[in-house]
Amino acid sequence: MDQDYISMWQNLGIDLENHDCLLKALADFYQQIYLSQENRPEGMKYFDFVISEAHGLRIKELLEAKKQGKKVIGTFCVYVPEEMILAVKGICVGLCAGAQIGFDEAEKVLPKNTCDLIKAFIGFKLTQVCPYTESCDLLVGETTCDGKKKAYEILDKLTRKVYVMEVPHRKTEAGKELFLKELFNFKEKLEEISGQKMSLETLREGVKIVNEKRKALMRLESLRAHDPVPISGLDALLVEQIAFYDDPIRFTKKVNELCDELEERVKMGVGVKPKGTPRVLITGCPFALPNWKLHHLIEASGAVVVGEESCVGRRYYHTLVPENFNSVKESIKALAERYLNTHCACFTPNTERIEDIKNMAKKLNAQGIIYYSIQFCTPYLFEAYQVEKALNFPFLKIDTNYSTEDVGQIKTRVEAFIETL
Repeated sequence: MDQDYISMWQNLGIDLENHDCLLKALADFYQQIYLSQENRPEGMKYFDFVISEAHGLRIKELLEAKKQGKKVIGTFCVYVPEEMILAVKGICVGLCAGAQIGFDEAEKVLPKNTCDLIKAFIGFKLTQVCPYTESCDLLVGETTCDGKKKAYEILDKLTRKVYVMEVPHRKTEAGKELFLKELFNFKEKLEEISGQKMSLETLREGVKIVNEKRKALMRLESLRAHDPVPISGLDALLVEQIAFYDDPIRFTKKVNELCDELEERVKMGVGVKPKGTPRVLITGCPFALPNWKLHHLIEASGAVVVGEESCVGRRYYHTLVPENFNSVKESIKALAERYLNTHCACFTPNTERIEDIKNMAKKLNAQGIIYYSIQFCTPYLFEAYQVEKALNFPFLKIDTNYSTEDVGQIKTRVEAFIETL
């Protein structure tokens, strides 16, 4: 292990013993799931490198930026506008966690019937294994679900740097007005913590950067519509996960380079799976890094995942922000409209999400839909019934957590489902 990294982690207050266990488990898991895949695109080597340096070089970059006066802002949800963080010369990093780390400690402060996504980010903090959390100057929560908003109260007791942004649960005019006001309040908070004024010019720059990133991810998604598929669902998921951590300009460049390679694969008829492989669309809860379980089980069972109607997936990059605004006020309004067009299960009613799933399934030539719920995630568990009833598609519901205890059971169900496609 690089001695500079060890000193860096110590200075951040990382528990080195716990952290070493996490890194070893992640490396073994990554080798087993990712590096064992055959016929991967060459462009994935960059994303392999990012994972190998996720707690090393990227953290070093963040700390160097902090020395230059930049602020690191951590977020847990796609309703927090990354563009606004960039507009105060800040750096945005995602903090959702996808592994069962520190759950024994987390359950001392959280109910046991809390979803694993919440337990994970609290557990990571309590066991001091996340250098991203420790590098942040501000942690931005949101009121998407009851579990998260109460967990943020606990996280603030632990860190004293949590800011919670209210997200309305109805897309009424009153809800839109509330969210717009929240974004103006968020603007003031970002200006206060950064010492930077959010101007028309910096907002245009921030919107441009994030739009280009989303265009690259849209391009990647469109390439998954081909048969044979030029990239595995696992690799596409990894790219989507890294979108929340990597430098956005560098990330966009690397995704476009990957897409250039995939376009050549499409022209040559080269795929990661044989032509005619059953095609699955996943919809539901987010897949926080390193939650790769379901994709791995599906693709190891003889199918290919062609899309994710998820916060780590289409809900992150679904539309762009118009760039023709002429004032700060206009830009904030454009951001509010774009972000409220994200169809999370926290909203009621949420019929637009069903249309999104239908459109994705058609565009990506999916043959079956797997509905993924994290145990105790009430909003997505409730919506599963409505989604299944509204879709004329082969449908499988998977209710699981971050553990590996149910892998055998899920694989059996997935294999039986794939045989029907």
